[in-house]
Amino acid sequence: MTTLPTTHVSFPAGAVTGESPVLAVHPLADGRYAVVTEATPFHPLDHTWPDQPADLGTLTVGSVTHPVVDCLTGGYGPAGEFLVGADIPVRRGDEEWSWLVLHVLAADPGAVVGQHARLAVDAERRALLSAAHSGCHLLALALNAALAPRWRKDPGRSDAFGSPDFDSLAMASSVMDTEASTDTYRLGKSLRKKGFTAEATEEFPALADALPAVTEAVNAQLAAWVAADAPVRIEVPGPELTARRQWHCELPAGSAAIACGGTHLHHLGELAELRTELTLSEDGSELVAVTRPKRA
Repeated sequence: MTTLPTTHVSFPAGAVTGESPVLAVHPLADGRYAVVTEATPFHPLDHTWPDQPADLGTLTVGSVTHPVVDCLTGGYGPAGEFLVGADIPVRRGDEEWSWLVLHVLAADPGAVVGQHARLAVDAERRALLSAAHSGCHLLALALNAALAPRWRKDPGRSDAFGSPDFDSLAMASSVMDTEASTDTYRLGKSLRKKGFTAEATEEFPALADALPAVTEAVNAQLAAWVAADAPVRIEVPGPELTARRQWHCELPAGSAAIACGGTHLHHLGELAELRTELTLSEDGSELVAVTRPKRA
C-alpha cells in the first residue's frame, strides 16, 4: 500500500470551501468509504482528544455530489498499515506516521482517484461548533480566575493571566456540540495534593455552597469579554493537519493563548451572549460546566 502525504488543512483560517485532487479511496470496516484529498477545509474528529465533532458537507467530483456524512482522522504507520480513529495507537503528530483527513461517504464514489474534488463544509454547522469551541476556552480562563483563591499553594501551572490553571489540571473531558460545550472536571486526591481545596476554610465556604457566587463571577467575566468584541485568531505554523496550532484572543487584560486543533470565531462580537452553568456532583468529585453561546 502506498503511503500518502499528510493532509494540508485550511480550516484554521476559517475556510469552508476548497478544491483538491483525490489521492485515494479506502473502504472502511463499517461499509462506508473514506476519500483522501491532498488538501481540505474539513475539520476531522481528532482521535486523541475528540472534543470538537467532525465537519459535515459535500464532496463533488465532476457532476456528482456526494454527502460527507463524517470526517475522521486516519494514518499510515511505519510499516505501511492504514488505521482509522481510535485504532491509531499513537498521538497525532507522531513523525513516523502520515496523517490524513478522511472524508467519509455512505457509498462507493467510484473511480475518482486522480480527479479534482470540490469540497464544501456545512458552514452553519461549522459556525455553531466554532462558537462553542471559543466559548469553551473563554470559560476556562474565567473559571481559573474565579477559583484562584481556592488554591493553598502554587500548583506549578498557570494560565495566560497568572491564575492557577484549574482547567487543564482538573480536566477529565471536554465535548462540544452545536449548542454548547460541556467540560467535566475531576476534583479528586490528585488535585487536592496540588493545592486545590473544595472544602470550607476560614476564608471561604465550601465549593458546593460557593457555586452560585462562582457561577455569577464567571458569567460576569464572560459578558465583559463578549462586550469587548475581542479579536480571535489561530496561530498556524504550517498547513499540515499535524501542525501545533494555538488559539489567541486579544482580551482587555492582555493576549491569551491556548493550544488547540479546532475551529473558532474571528471575534467575540459574533456572540450576543455567553453563559455557563456550573453543577457539582452529589459526592463533590466532579464539577461540570455547560457553556452556551448565543450568536449575534
